[in-house]
Amino acid sequence: MSYGFKVMVEGDYALFTRPEMKLERVSYDVPVPGALEGMLKSVYWKPAIKYVVDKIIVFNPIKFINIRRNEVKDKIKYSNVKSQMSDKGKSPEIFTQEERTQRASMILKDVLYGIEFHFELTGLKSEREGDSEKKHYNIIKRRIENGQCFRTPCLGCSEFPVKKLELVEEFDYSQISDEIISMGDVDFGFMSYKVEFKDKGIPLNNNWENPKFSDLASTQYYRPHMINGIIDVETYRKVMKC
Repeated sequence: MSYGFKVMVEGDYALFTRPEMKLERVSYDVPVPGALEGMLKSVYWKPAIKYVVDKIIVFNPIKFINIRRNEVKDKIKYSNVKSQMSDKGKSPEIFTQEERTQRASMILKDVLYGIEFHFELTGLKSEREGDSEKKHYNIIKRRIENGQCFRTPCLGCSEFPVKKLELVEEFDYSQISDEIISMGDVDFGFMSYKVEFKDKGIPLNNNWENPKFSDLASTQYYRPHMINGIIDVETYRKVMKC
């Protein structure tokens, strides 16, 4: 049995970065499934389950806004952290005043999406109970209804938090804006679907108490159409491009 959900997601801003434009960030017109999976993981996640986005409904007109943001140019070096832990090396921190840079971003504003999704068992760290699938379903349902999360859900980028995440029985398609409906069938071309890590979530050392994961990953792409505001992710996922 597949346990599915329908949620409405609202935000003031969103940024689903196009990988070919990382220097100056530019958002896709619509969410990428991988970003929505990350948003759902902020509500509830266990190694035993994975989220699968089946449908995306775009309710509000697609509007962009240009902003400038302060970003840090460099990352803390892992070698410096290790060295500091052994009391041998220099301090690992970076100073934002020295490393700060301004970058332009073209982001989405006033977004409202309907997300239809389900979860599947992965077989990783599976619970002993025979009804574990039902247990996960009840936990997810309860946490969404109560507005619970273990980190703030965001729309593609941590600076743009979700303003409202609501569980619904059915979507009200009559609320899709006339502007979106008038667009008809929109081919968005090849879009990022998600980033797939080489280890597939399994520790390389097979030790869940002290796991070591791989940083190697590849991006999967698909070519979705938005028809009258609805993106049938499940259909276009069948012809995924890696």
